Amino acid sequence: MTTQALNSNTPGALWLSVNPSFRRFEQQLLGPLNCDRIVDHWGYSQTPDEPSDLEVALILLHDYLKSCDRPLHLIGHGTSGLVGLLYARRFPQRVKSLTLLAVGIQATWDWKAHYYKQLNLLPCSRTRVLAQMIHNLFGRQSHHCLAGLLELLERDLTESLSLHSLLHQFNLPADDVPVPLLVCGGQADPIVDLEQIQSWYSWLKQGDRVWLCPNGQHFFHATHPQITAAEIIDFWQEIDVRQLFPAEMQTA
Repeated sequence: MTTQALNSNTPGALWLSVNPSFRRFEQQLLGPLNCDRIVDHWGYSQTPDEPSDLEVALILLHDYLKSCDRPLHLIGHGTSGLVGLLYARRFPQRVKSLTLLAVGIQATWDWKAHYYKQLNLLPCSRTRVLAQMIHNLFGRQSHHCLAGLLELLERDLTESLSLHSLLHQFNLPADDVPVPLLVCGGQADPIVDLEQIQSWYSWLKQGDRVWLCPNGQHFFHATHPQITAAEIIDFWQEIDVRQLFPAEMQTA
């Protein structure tokens, strides 16, 4: 496996990525976020011979965050967000806040779990099911774009960390999050749907937020990067104010 962090300056936030093939989607959001503060990129990838093991990713993430001189805002989409969630529960003192993109209350549920469920249910080939997944993930596409996205999903199935397979889909019990939390979802996401996102309300603390991207699908952070970044930056700035003026915020 490999793990890497890209920016040399001390970051204020850290983007988590266990899906190397989705890098171009991440960049759409990282651009506007970097206008507010330095956002480093932590990437994890594994070889085809390695088992998918969240514990390895968590150990490597901890190795990186131990080298930082302050807690960071963590942000991740899908399974990458799940890694941030598990880390924040284990080492809350190293996390300034956690932003989850397309991570429902059943936090392990991602596009791969949906894909394997469909593959089990439908009498279709792998390629046919993946083509249907493209419609669910990205909406209607031209034939040219369809071929490229099909290749991208094929790569993600083989290259990225996943808890799921054709024989087993992993579940994680719902629990609280001991750090400031922002949960973002796509209003039109059929993978992590409204019920999955809105179920987080039962676990929110004072100052935590749930936000839905209007008309956003599963990769809403790539198709609607400006409004997604604006919501995240506003959340970060509120946390900064709370830390600077804790007494005033408690009486507000």
